[in-house]
Amino acid sequence: MRPSRIPAIACALGASTLLIAGCSSGQQASSGAQSAGPVSGNITIALLQKQGDQQYFIDEAAGAQAAAKELSTPESTVSLKVVNLGQDANKAVTETDSAIAQKVNGIAIVVPDQKIGPQVAGAATTAGIPLVSADDSISDSAGAAVPFVGFDGFDMGSKVGTEAAKEAAPKGWTAADTAVIYASKQDLTVCQDRVRGEKEQFTKGGGAGKVIDVGTDNSVNGAQSTASGIITGNPSVKNWIVMGCNDENVSGVLQALSNAKVPAANVVGVGLGAYIACKSWQPGAAADGFHSALYIDGHDVGGDAVRTLVAKIRNGTPLPPKTIAKTQIVDAANAASTSLKCT
Repeated sequence: MRPSRIPAIACALGASTLLIAGCSSGQQASSGAQSAGPVSGNITIALLQKQGDQQYFIDEAAGAQAAAKELSTPESTVSLKVVNLGQDANKAVTETDSAIAQKVNGIAIVVPDQKIGPQVAGAATTAGIPLVSADDSISDSAGAAVPFVGFDGFDMGSKVGTEAAKEAAPKGWTAADTAVIYASKQDLTVCQDRVRGEKEQFTKGGGAGKVIDVGTDNSVNGAQSTASGIITGNPSVKNWIVMGCNDENVSGVLQALSNAKVPAANVVGVGLGAYIACKSWQPGAAADGFHSALYIDGHDVGGDAVRTLVAKIRNGTPLPPKTIAKTQIVDAANAASTSLKCT
């Protein structure tokens, strides 16, 4: 969805405002001008998140809050303003303008639509406010990437694809009666990267079957609704392997398979996020085919976003081009040993 207006650029801020610095590689960050110097005193950061009611983004906000508290000193407290943007790209533009008008010292944003990247980056640059994109990358009007904090999408997908091939191998299923569903929001680059990694590594791992790409809105209900018709339209398929852009997608497809009376023994689902998948591993939970998932901890991304911004604001440290968080495959055997929270 493309916003219907160009945001009003806030007036130039006072001397305490920072300008975005170059990348840690020594190259100038094209998404902002050079800094005039560090800022002393209290710091306020705006965290603008899409889908702020999803567990991952709740964890991300909590991680950001924890980092703000950790970095606060008697001389310089760090305050965080968290805004849930839902799926509204227009609201993202408006809230960026609002944060600038409130003279925040830094902005971290998870955009509902990557198309607004040039508007958001342009507003922050003109106002001299350091900006990082979290989870979904964005670019400025020249096509240069805004400093990014999050995960390596292709690497994430590669781990999921490798795991799915490993889980499917002992089943002995033939390609003729097996379908492989990849469910995702197909216009989102991070989803494109994840699914590309899933496909590549699933095939390299010996996985095979009829490939079905399912376009969704990245929600459980959206994936379930879209997958239902596809499952009905493929009555000859006996076995199903399910991957996607996030846990919501895999969960939705698994629910559709259950509604179609496909036995859990004929399903291999590998999630991405693990915060929904882990419910299937609780004592007494009915088998649904959720074998494992890639655990991504939103706390890490939120914390890293705040730490990079505070280092820039307080010390003039250049924003790194990319800050990549760690991931790991979890299942019923090891999920309890992590900080994973089921939703």
